Amino acid sequence: MYVADSRAGTPETPAAAPSADSAARPLAGRRRPAVTPTVLALGAVSLITDVSSEMVTAVLPLYLVAGLGLSPLGFGLLDGIYNGFSALVRLVGGHLADRGGGRHKWVAGAGYALSAACKPLLLMAQTLTPIGLILAADRTGKGLRTAPRDALISLSSTPENRGRAFGVHRAMDTAGALLGPLVAFLILRATVDGYDAVFTVSFCVAVVGVLVLVLFVPGGAGTTDGAGRPAGADAETGRAGEPGAGTPALPAAAPRPTPTPTLRAALALLHRPELRRITVCALLLGLATVSDSFVFLLLQRRLGVPDRWFALLPLGTAAAFLLLAVPLGRLADRAGRWRVFLGGHGALLLAYALLLSSWQGTAAACAVLLLHGGFYAATDGVLMAAASDSVPRELRSSGLALVQTGQALARFSCSLGFGAAWTAWGDRTALTASAVLLTLCAVFALRLRPIRPTTPSEGLA
Repeated sequence: MYVADSRAGTPETPAAAPSADSAARPLAGRRRPAVTPTVLALGAVSLITDVSSEMVTAVLPLYLVAGLGLSPLGFGLLDGIYNGFSALVRLVGGHLADRGGGRHKWVAGAGYALSAACKPLLLMAQTLTPIGLILAADRTGKGLRTAPRDALISLSSTPENRGRAFGVHRAMDTAGALLGPLVAFLILRATVDGYDAVFTVSFCVAVVGVLVLVLFVPGGAGTTDGAGRPAGADAETGRAGEPGAGTPALPAAAPRPTPTPTLRAALALLHRPELRRITVCALLLGLATVSDSFVFLLLQRRLGVPDRWFALLPLGTAAAFLLLAVPLGRLADRAGRWRVFLGGHGALLLAYALLLSSWQGTAAACAVLLLHGGFYAATDGVLMAAASDSVPRELRSSGLALVQTGQALARFSCSLGFGAAWTAWGDRTALTASAVLLTLCAVFALRLRPIRPTTPSEGLA
């Protein structure tokens, strides 16, 4: 029996029913935790997995450009594959997770396992084509797991606390992103064949992440989300189809039929004005979001960072993300998710401006990395929390996958375009064009303002 499943009642061994006295007591006096055990377990999986993936991400730009001699255009192609290929399978992952009700965990697990299997294959690839295929397979795994994982976080959190729940998860995820480059740096300094050692250790760590998911994340029929609620039920209801929390227990009613999720139903979610506007804004802003790898390469060129220190540059972004994810998630719950989301893109625009300025030195690099991490803290989880409010429970994975797909395809296009512009006109011109495009897209998104303030009653299907 899995550790996670052993904590909950199953169809064969149902949990004890509440007594009449306990049912009569008002639920309002019981304080639910802002972050459920399911979110913490998924955060632990993401932390371990990000140690693995960020070890590779930290050394990959230097390995490809300096080690294998790829041009900026060639690197832009691979970077676009690495960051955008998952868009091709996110809808599939979301659809598979929604069908059957209890598949979120297992679809996510398949994605984690596929990404782990790709790590040792990098040891054998030396040319553009096989490296591209391996990175595509790795990102396929990411595409399969992202929407089901975020759906589990959303479904186990109340609408008024979703920003905080996603913030806590992203903070734990980013703790792994903080440790990954540090581990890669230590391995490069301690070994002769540094890159091979990094890829090998990355694979071992990824396997541990898969095991933690299988053992500690609730999932499957008859299990709960770790806080005593059925898996896949909204946290604010306690079970699918109930009124909100704080309502006294009522006699059991006949269950309402749940429609079977289909791809057509998932795509029809774009008919909802709120979700359609969120998706359009995420896509447009993604077109001007220069990938992390290019930001770090620009910083290295500006400051002349030695190759052996390059793997430490992502630490600055990860540290800022880690420190700001939870505070900005709570701020989004209180002040409005759209304001925080656009504020994050304002921070990214300031980072571009600093990279284009004449300011030199360590302080400039720290400022860029702080703004870069703040951008992710204000946008990554906040966007998913906002989109969750516009998607019914039965299609939560599919709806989130729609938003993620648009954003990933846009960032894929940005990587290709930025790499081509860098090759043709130089890095400064390419970054200037990205800054202008980001400004225009942000002004459009500001006028659109698709996200309403969230209330406890919103987000219920």
